[in-house]
Amino acid sequence: MNDSSSTKPAGGPFSDMADEQRAHVRERYGQAARREGGCCGSGGAAALAATLGYGEDELAGLPEGANLGLSCGNPVELASLQPGESVLDLGSGAGFDCFVAGRVVGAQGRVIGVDMTPEMIARARSGCARYRELTGWDNVEFRLGEIEHLPVADASVDVVISNCVLNLSPEKAQVWREIARVLRPGGRVAVSDMALLRPLPESVATDLRALSACIAGAVTVDAYREQVESAGLTGVRVASRDGGRDVWEHYDDPLLKEIRRRLPEGTVIGDHVASVDVRALKPASSDVAQEAPPGGSRAAGGCCA
Repeated sequence: MNDSSSTKPAGGPFSDMADEQRAHVRERYGQAARREGGCCGSGGAAALAATLGYGEDELAGLPEGANLGLSCGNPVELASLQPGESVLDLGSGAGFDCFVAGRVVGAQGRVIGVDMTPEMIARARSGCARYRELTGWDNVEFRLGEIEHLPVADASVDVVISNCVLNLSPEKAQVWREIARVLRPGGRVAVSDMALLRPLPESVATDLRALSACIAGAVTVDAYREQVESAGLTGVRVASRDGGRDVWEHYDDPLLKEIRRRLPEGTVIGDHVASVDVRALKPASSDVAQEAPPGGSRAAGGCCA
């Protein structure tokens, strides 16, 4: 493919590159919000969620259109949420994990979803009325914002979750500083995301479409762990999910087919990137909130499994 508009510029300030990445991601996930299905084809959102550990009762109790098939794990299960807890979902998309989490934390709990894509926020908010009908609770809300600059108060949430979103950010370290800021002392993180297993060809690593497909933005497990620890969080665990190297091969999507053609001979997408579960804690006795540096860039959205 020779569409030069789909690749990052070779030079220029990082902020310009970040702005281009952010605009592309916003557009791609705006498109996903306007249609049924996610960014990597229509493999069946409910079937995908079931393979990731979401139960039939969780899926049956969702407002229509909340599950766009943009998951790579199950952070709600990973977080072991408890009734009464306050939860923040980064890149909440159409509200899938927020509505699932809301049922777990119950009437005394609170769930906040943050996403930078107006279409996703509109779609998520449209499901709130149905959610209230199903549960009788008003414990889920959605805020338009950026995961590098969260519209959330310091030390105000018990748990931060996210599902295949952090890899989209051009300033991941800043995202983790924000996570540390908004968590209460003793709070925890449960994130499902993508990590890099081996280098990608330059033609893939610089393709904005591969970024929005949750491939080009992944970092190595070691780099991931370093970013989390540098934010002041402890007990960091980054573990690959089961599923194997061939999980990507089940998606009949034109973009993924093109990416496969660009990979070194004998390798598949799953040799280069893998889904990971990330857990961490904010120390109970220290304040790790840090002021965001000026000029930080922004990203949010859902992603592909």
